[in-house]
Amino acid sequence: MSDVKLYSCSFHSPIGYINCIASDLGLRECKVVQSFDSSLSMDWHHQILNDTKMQLEEYFEGKRKSFKIPFDYGKATKFYKSVWKILLAIPYGSTRSYGEIATQLGDIQKSRAVGMANGKNPIAIIVPCHRVIGSDHSLTGYAYGIEKKLWLLNLENPDKWPTQTALFQ
Repeated sequence: MSDVKLYSCSFHSPIGYINCIASDLGLRECKVVQSFDSSLSMDWHHQILNDTKMQLEEYFEGKRKSFKIPFDYGKATKFYKSVWKILLAIPYGSTRSYGEIATQLGDIQKSRAVGMANGKNPIAIIVPCHRVIGSDHSLTGYAYGIEKKLWLLNLENPDKWPTQTALFQ
């Protein structure tokens, strides 16, 4: 059993509610959900959660292109962490394919494993797994749905990823 104290909050965003969990070391989870989670403790006094909410709000307003949040990946594997580190290096408004990330890791054969790590990313948006697309530039899977992925890509690069403005209204 872990003795790490965890803090949580939930808030509304343009793509749904966002649930966050942090330890004193950093953000552990940032997930997009359909409805407000009243079971979360709403630890707004916790600096990491306050910073996360503020920075995400700035991102959604188009005022922020990078995040300054410490992470606590818990018991994630070394491979997953290496994939997430590469995701963090994908510039705002840009995309990479699973194969390109696998090649960066030194083995194009690891494309599927990259996809698995991408799908297990616990810190949505901030660790930008939405910036990973198919090698044919198609919008491949996203844990929160292709529509939300397209919305995020459009926010970052509307010329490349046009979408309907009323998609989530």
